[in-house]
Amino acid sequence: MAEPKTKYDRQLRIWGEQGQTALEKASICLLNCGPTGSETLKNLVLGGVGSITVIDGSKVELGDLGNNFMVDESSVGKSKAKCVCQFLQELNDAVKAKFIEEYPEALIETNPSFFSQFTLVVATQLVEDSMVKLDRICREANVILVLARSYGLTGLVRISLKEHTVIESKPEHFLDDLRLNNPWPELRGLAETIDLDVTDPVAHKHMPYVLILVKMAEEWSKSHDGKLPSTREEKKEFKEHIKARMTALDEDNYKEAIEASFKVFAPRGISSDLQQLIGDRFVEVDSSSSDFWVMVAALKEFIENEGGGEAPLEGSIPDMTSSTEHYVSLQKLYQAKAEADFLVIEQRVRTILKRIGRDPNSISKTTIKSFCKNARKLKVCRYRLVEDEFNSPVLPELQKCLTDEDYSVAGGFYILLRAVDRFAANYNSFPGQFDGVMDEDISRLKTTAVGLLNDLGCNGVTLTEDLINEMCRFGAAELHAVAAFIGGIASQEVIKLITRQFVPLSGTFIFNGIDHKSQLLSL
Repeated sequence: MAEPKTKYDRQLRIWGEQGQTALEKASICLLNCGPTGSETLKNLVLGGVGSITVIDGSKVELGDLGNNFMVDESSVGKSKAKCVCQFLQELNDAVKAKFIEEYPEALIETNPSFFSQFTLVVATQLVEDSMVKLDRICREANVILVLARSYGLTGLVRISLKEHTVIESKPEHFLDDLRLNNPWPELRGLAETIDLDVTDPVAHKHMPYVLILVKMAEEWSKSHDGKLPSTREEKKEFKEHIKARMTALDEDNYKEAIEASFKVFAPRGISSDLQQLIGDRFVEVDSSSSDFWVMVAALKEFIENEGGGEAPLEGSIPDMTSSTEHYVSLQKLYQAKAEADFLVIEQRVRTILKRIGRDPNSISKTTIKSFCKNARKLKVCRYRLVEDEFNSPVLPELQKCLTDEDYSVAGGFYILLRAVDRFAANYNSFPGQFDGVMDEDISRLKTTAVGLLNDLGCNGVTLTEDLINEMCRFGAAELHAVAAFIGGIASQEVIKLITRQFVPLSGTFIFNGIDHKSQLLSL
């Protein structure tokens, strides 16, 4: 067997050893192992989750061979859960795999405590009633729930848990934490040591732009009553001042300074998102508070005291045109400031833990350091109960989804995915599932959808005939291509949730295979 570091090399570069360890400790339960469930679990098994439990009471039928690559002709008539489990075990023998040949709906009704043993439950192809019951069970047991469903050319993914906190949110685009608009004394001191009028051309073109901007911002501030450029004209003038200092056309450091000058104009202090976070009611911590909120409480104290309105410094600097000597000095300066900020926050965390009656060393240095480094990017996701969303969705948002041209198909599919469950409850089959009754099913589905819309307060809103016809034409089929896509989205979200890295979906994800579009509905 390959060594884990070699085996998981590519993914370790994305979420690191800490993320991989979390995956390897995770216990995943899959409900229904049709193509959507199988594809979801395949991705997680290849990723190296600790253990999987497959729950499915059905037998493999001939029709399964056309949309599920994890069964073959020899599987027909055998337990689907067993066949899929065996196939997945072969993909990664480091994953512990077991199956239970039982229908998930029966397990939800008769043995709700069964689910409390898992880190996360992936429930696929469940109807609305079962989703609601399972969600309530998982909430009470503090187990993460991911709902996934593919239905013809559409599908959905929905996460449900009380709260999910993320330290390493890893946004794609985020400004470097350089403090050019609010330099600390040591950074100002280093900027004072450089001479922007040095006659040596090599030295002039190898001053790092960070020091150029700090020095020139200081000069500007002195001649403008201590203020930085704020108006459009002032910003333009500041850039012209930088340009005027250039002595040759090939001075990339000055070009970088002009491009990065907007960082000098940025407002000081913390973002509105971080302001909202430190104002959250959970910042008032007690012995039952999570480590995350204890650290946020320490962060709030730091911002209000030692930080002077700023978050702890991240401590890294981007690549830039510079002499090695200047770059190393700058790097050391940022690292020293970040370390000093970390030590202050660490002490505050220990003090808070002691105050609330917990072991002062119960949160590791590594965790606190990661928290400080990512303090500007912290995220908290909270999810409504599925039952609450189903009974009383956010009405303005739902109406927008159903009437806005950009959202109307996704909104229509959301309603129809719920309407087909009502249809099945009333007529014991899904619309279009049997030949010869298509016209009747279309009429029934339309009536059911209108009834659902009225119940949700969307009186007068109608769905297009084409969409209703398509939904009936799907006949509740799981198409492999759609199932693989939905399974890919679901497994990606599972990895985010388990590793606590990247920000998971915050609403109901709807896939529209007709137009090849995906949308997130915040209902």
